[in-house]
Amino acid sequence: MTDKTAMPAPAISRSLFAFAIFYGGMVCIAGVLGNKQVALGPLSAIGPLLGLGPLAVEAGIFAFLMLVVTSSSVAELHGREAANKLVLIGFVPLIVSLLLSVAVLSLPAAHDMDPARLTAFETIMGGTPRIWLGGILAYGISTLLNVSIFSRLKGQEGAKLLWLRSAVASALSQIVDTLIFISIAFYGVFPIGELLLGQMLAKVVLSIILVPPLIYGFVALGRKLDEQGI
Repeated sequence: MTDKTAMPAPAISRSLFAFAIFYGGMVCIAGVLGNKQVALGPLSAIGPLLGLGPLAVEAGIFAFLMLVVTSSSVAELHGREAANKLVLIGFVPLIVSLLLSVAVLSLPAAHDMDPARLTAFETIMGGTPRIWLGGILAYGISTLLNVSIFSRLKGQEGAKLLWLRSAVASALSQIVDTLIFISIAFYGVFPIGELLLGQMLAKVVLSIILVPPLIYGFVALGRKLDEQGI
């Protein structure tokens, strides 16, 4: 008789478990936050210096930067393969949330629902197939590129220069993300040249300023979770 004793499930580190849950939440909320355009305060003045309007960015970038921070931190702590799996698994909550949005939008609203509230909900949650396609492709390609660049630089520099590796990987992946999303979602709808340049500039600046310190914090938190068993 063969031994049918169940093999123990492979263990997952506490940091990877925590980061995976956080990552899934950021994947789902990014599209909702993207409905608001936000000014960048003093950074907005960079636009007019380059012949553009004041720099602004869709608020979804903040959730997307957290995806970059999380995947880069996983790559730093657990390797490129684990980070790539995290990105690929992220397609599940992304696509399911889109399908649920389509299903809910297709259902009739309750008769006593406030019409203004219904209109606002449909405006926020609705989207064209081009926007959805652009978002899915931009997410997958840019986040995998971020992990690839971050890991490649780590292979060259070792554990040194975390701030530089994170800034370079995030900035380059943000440029690719903007090119893919805006081109697919809006090409032919209106001129996209100024929008592309403004969005890329804003996202690169945010990547350089925000991503490195956040990755340092996430890596430190991950090590504490794994070492102390919190």
